[in-house]
Amino acid sequence: MRILLANFAKMVNDSGGLAKVHCAFANEMQRSGHSVLMMYSDDREGEFFYPVDAGVELCNLRHVYGKDICYPKSYKLRREVLRLFSKKKARAINDRFTEKYLLPLVKTALDEFAPDIIVCFQPASSKTFLCDLNVTDIPVITMSHGDPEDYFHTYPPEELPSLGKSAVCQVLVPSFAEAIKKRFPEVKVRVIGNVVPQYEEQADLSAKKNVYKIIFVGRLTRNHKRPHLLIDAFSRVAEEFPNWTVEIWGAQDRKSYSSGLEKQIKNLGLTKQVFIKGATHDVKSVLQHGDLFAFPSAYEGFGLSAAEAMSMGLPVVAFRSCSGVNELIEDGVSGFLCEDGAEDFAEKMASLMKDANLRARMGAAAREAMKKYSADKIWSAWQSLLREVAGKK
Repeated sequence: MRILLANFAKMVNDSGGLAKVHCAFANEMQRSGHSVLMMYSDDREGEFFYPVDAGVELCNLRHVYGKDICYPKSYKLRREVLRLFSKKKARAINDRFTEKYLLPLVKTALDEFAPDIIVCFQPASSKTFLCDLNVTDIPVITMSHGDPEDYFHTYPPEELPSLGKSAVCQVLVPSFAEAIKKRFPEVKVRVIGNVVPQYEEQADLSAKKNVYKIIFVGRLTRNHKRPHLLIDAFSRVAEEFPNWTVEIWGAQDRKSYSSGLEKQIKNLGLTKQVFIKGATHDVKSVLQHGDLFAFPSAYEGFGLSAAEAMSMGLPVVAFRSCSGVNELIEDGVSGFLCEDGAEDFAEKMASLMKDANLRARMGAAAREAMKKYSADKIWSAWQSLLREVAGKK
C-alpha cells in the first residue's frame, strides 16, 4: 500500500508529540512493507528530532521541486494581530498561505506519489485534499491529536467540512468521538490511542534513597503544559520534604516564559530543589530514576509523556479537567486527578511523597493500565483500519 502522511506543521528538530507520532507512524508503516511519504511544511531544512527510517520519503512543501517558499512577513503580521481577537481568523491565515503558495506543490507531490490512502494529521491538511483539490478517488483519514470539540470553536469554518468528507475520523479516547458524531452523524469515527512504550525497566519506588524525584516532561509552555503550576505547588510542600527535588524536562517554547520559570524558582528559594533540565532524547532513563510524575497540563489529546511515565511504573498527579489525561488515569488507583489550582495539586503530591507503599501500589496499577496501548495492539488497529478504508476505494 502507498500511504501519504500529511502533517502541515513544522518537523525540523521539533520535539513535540505531533512530530513524534508522525515519525513513529511513518516508520511503522514502512517497516510493515508499505511505501510511505511524509508531507510537511517547515520554513527550515534539516534533521528531525525523532529518527525516521531511510526508506521513508520526505516532502517539505516549503523546499521542494527547486522552490524555497518562506512564510511572508505580511502574513505573519496579520496572523499575530488577528490572534489577539480571534483564533479562527488567525488560523485562517495559514490556510490562505497554503492555498496561494503550496497547493500546486501538494498537487504535484500527490500525482507523483499516487497514494492508495491519505492520512491527514489535522483538518487543515484534510481541507487541502478534500475541499481545495477535491480529491474523491483516494480515501482520506483525518486524525485528531486533541479534543475535536476544539475544532468547532477555534478552527476556521472552512476546514470543518473536511471532517464530514473524510472516510474515517480517528480520535484518541472514547469521549472525543461525540464531538464529531453530533456534527457529522454519518461519518465513521474510530478510537485508536497512541502507542505507549512497554518498558522492560521499571522505576524502583520501594528503594530508600537520599534524594527522591518528581519528574515533569513536556514543552515549556504557559497556557498548555504549565510547569509554573508545578513549581507553585511544590513550593507549598518543599520545606516538609527537603529530600525531594523536581526535574523539569522539555524544550523551550518562548524564552520569556523559560526565564520566568527560572525567576520563579529563585524567588521561591527553590534553587536547590527545582531544576530545569532542557530537552532529552533519553526519556526512559529520566523516568526510570523518578519517584512520581507531575503533569499540570491544561489540556491534552492523549498525554503521551504521562502515559510513558505510567508505563515506567510511576504514579501520576494531573488535573481532573485535563482532557485526554483524565481518561488515562484512574483517580486513586493509578494516580490522582486534582481540582484546578496549585493547592490540591500540592496536597495530592504530598500524599504520594510521604507514602512509599502508596507510590508503589499506584505505580504498579499505572504500568498495568498502559498495556492496552502496546505497539502491537495500536499498530494492529491502524493496519486493520487502513486495509478496511483502502479496500473500499
